[in-house]
Amino acid sequence: MPLYEHVFLARQDISSQQVDQLVETFKGVVAELGGTVGKVEYWGVKPLSFRINKNRKAHYTLMNIDAPHAAIAEMERQMGISEDVLRFMTIRVEELEEGPSAMMQKRDRDDRGDRGDRGDRRGGGFGGRRDRDDRGERRGGGGGGFGGGRRDRDQRTETEEEDGE
Repeated sequence: MPLYEHVFLARQDISSQQVDQLVETFKGVVAELGGTVGKVEYWGVKPLSFRINKNRKAHYTLMNIDAPHAAIAEMERQMGISEDVLRFMTIRVEELEEGPSAMMQKRDRDDRGDRGDRGDRRGGGFGGRRDRDDRGERRGGGGGGFGGGRRDRDQRTETEEEDGE
């Protein structure tokens, strides 16, 4: 039978127990049609790249499936009907990965903890401090910014109007 990796995203406002129930439901659909579900990995709640149906986060779940195409088609049909499933993707693969997926390996790597002292971060580079007074005064027209130093009559100060400029 063909081998598939299937990932689905469930709404952020359902609990992880409800996600487990969805997984069991979809496992049952695959089993009814002659397939088996191997590894199931719950990746947790992660942010989405863009909003989907007013959701900014989703529960991510991976399923490794060994089943005929009809079982996959029925499972995808039921996922399309379910209001709790935001997106899903099924990919046919030559062989299924044993052990943790890349997402689970990444999580293990993030748990490494403190990397030790990285030294003093002050001084040179972009983060360095310098006195602002070492620039000197600016030359040029009045006031800098937009407009190149020209001011309209309405923008003159009171002292300039008294002097008749």
